Amino acid sequence: MLFDRGDGLVGGRPERGGRAVRRMQTIVDLFRVDSSNPDLMRAQMRALHNQVPLLYAILGINSTAVAVTYLGVAPDRITLYPLGALLTVCGLRLALWLRRRHLPIDEERTPAKLRTTVALAGILAAGFMSWGVALMQYGDAYAQAHVLLYVSTTMIACAFCLAHLRAAALLVTAIVVIPFCLHVGNTDNHVMRAIALNLLIVGGALAFVLVTYHRDFTRLIGQQVELERLSRENLRLANLDTLTGLPNRRSFFASLDEAAAEAEGSGEPFVVGLVDLDGFKPVNDAHGHGAGDAVLQETARRLLGVVGEAGVVARLGGDEFGLILRSVNGAAAIERVGTAIRTALAAPFRLPHGGSAQIGASIGFATRPEAGRKAALLVERADYALYYAKAHHRGTAVLFSVEHETQLRSQSVIEQALRHADLSQEMALVYQPIVDVRTGRTVAFEALARWTSPDVGPVSPAVFVPIAERSGLITRITEVLLGQALAAAKAWPDRVALSFNLSMADVASPQAAAGIVAAIRASGLAPGRVILEATETALIQDVAQAQRVLETLKANGIAIALDDFGTGYSSLSYVHRLPIDKLKIDRSFTSEITTDRACRDIVTSIVALARNLTLDCVVEGIETPEQARLLESLGCVLMQGYHFHRPMGFSDTLRYLDAEAVRSIRAVQAVA
Repeated sequence: MLFDRGDGLVGGRPERGGRAVRRMQTIVDLFRVDSSNPDLMRAQMRALHNQVPLLYAILGINSTAVAVTYLGVAPDRITLYPLGALLTVCGLRLALWLRRRHLPIDEERTPAKLRTTVALAGILAAGFMSWGVALMQYGDAYAQAHVLLYVSTTMIACAFCLAHLRAAALLVTAIVVIPFCLHVGNTDNHVMRAIALNLLIVGGALAFVLVTYHRDFTRLIGQQVELERLSRENLRLANLDTLTGLPNRRSFFASLDEAAAEAEGSGEPFVVGLVDLDGFKPVNDAHGHGAGDAVLQETARRLLGVVGEAGVVARLGGDEFGLILRSVNGAAAIERVGTAIRTALAAPFRLPHGGSAQIGASIGFATRPEAGRKAALLVERADYALYYAKAHHRGTAVLFSVEHETQLRSQSVIEQALRHADLSQEMALVYQPIVDVRTGRTVAFEALARWTSPDVGPVSPAVFVPIAERSGLITRITEVLLGQALAAAKAWPDRVALSFNLSMADVASPQAAAGIVAAIRASGLAPGRVILEATETALIQDVAQAQRVLETLKANGIAIALDDFGTGYSSLSYVHRLPIDKLKIDRSFTSEITTDRACRDIVTSIVALARNLTLDCVVEGIETPEQARLLESLGCVLMQGYHFHRPMGFSDTLRYLDAEAVRSIRAVQAVA
């Protein structure tokens, strides 16, 4: 009974016919070049470049040996002339393969070359097999056995030489084995028929091995391609900043080494630049890391927009970016680039959740060869120019110069002297009183560091403190000076506190904070008599870490003062988050307070802020009676400056306090 198969055909014959067509198509595909896989074709060409010359050598040697056997046995027109023609073709092809062996692979012509190889393999297989069959009509059993051995071994060797190109290997096997076995099998010699059967079986097994090998070879090439892709991707990611899409620090230094090597040969100058965002950390802390990431991504886009194809822009880490400018020559051109970058980054940054942020940028440039020839030296010089910009002209671009070179050498001398200094002998403290103007009494002394080196003489704190911070020596200096300050404070009346400055390293290190607490406890001084001052600049480096450190100090009864208030960024956005007891108004606001209304308004606002947050407020830099009276009228109570007293040594503080006590007694007696 017949059934409808649902395809408009009746019965099973069409389906069987379809399977037969598919099988036939599969067989035909075995003899085709897979031009859809360029990676496989490249691998096949590389393999054939090494193995085809061997194939022609085997053909030439084996065929010549057979010809020698049949010289004088078979006619020369059969023995020599066909072989000469075949070997000539082989020689020409061998020369062509050897010439192309070391040339790059032409991927556009590779499919055609592979198809030519397949076709020529079939033609040569048919030619050599026909020549062998023709020779078997002559000679004795030994000579015929030589032909049998020649055909079988040469066929196997050539098939394996062509194994990477499945179509050619199978075509050679089929053309040689099937006709040759049919010819030998039709003889009356049963030994010959047995050999033909054996060769047919070997040919079938060889075909199976070739198909299996090609499948595994194709899979291996695919795995190698994927491995290479993953390796390239890993290399790309290893040299990429994933947030901004810019090259990262590793890639930047590799590009810089490459630029330095090229410049060494060509003598062409180039410029290294370091860009550091001013005010980025407060934005990150106030609006979250998502906003900070958006600012960094937009910064990367703006920098690329300015630099363009003229150089390399990389993110070195945090909010620092690196530049390599190859086509910028001269101070004027560098200044134009710096101005363009600062202008681009000065525009407001839109934040993801609404609002905007305003930041700036400080830039340090160093040119090759003026600032140095080695990559590491150029980065060091650009970093110094950046540091100089942030310390002296924040928000500007500074080109490393001869003046900076002199300063660097001087700082290097100071750093070496600092490293070898006997800190307990060379470091000393002076103390400046902080006065309550309502009573005229000193409520605290601020300890100020002084260093006199036997090698370089007196060195200002403004010089040696930044050097100590950069070189990692500041923690040891803090330890020595804090011990001296605590010993001095024990000699003062209990109502007089000690105000001591912390460095960036102290604020950023829980270990340093623990050491400070331990030193205060060991001194026997009441923790409530210690005020530790930290600058805004130090705190905003890492507000979260600073908060943890200050909370540790506050938990041990130590008071915290925020020094230089008003000179940093976004003070109001984080001052309420920190465990602060006092605000110290920077001297830059008091120096012109009697003549500049803006300074008076700023001080009035800070005093009101401190009052609302129940914080004490100390005004620094008071030098004249007029300043003191005006500030007192604005509500300032605690003041510090030359108007009250210059910094003094420890013994002078005792005489100063005694004189102050005498004045106080006389004032009381006068009132009485």
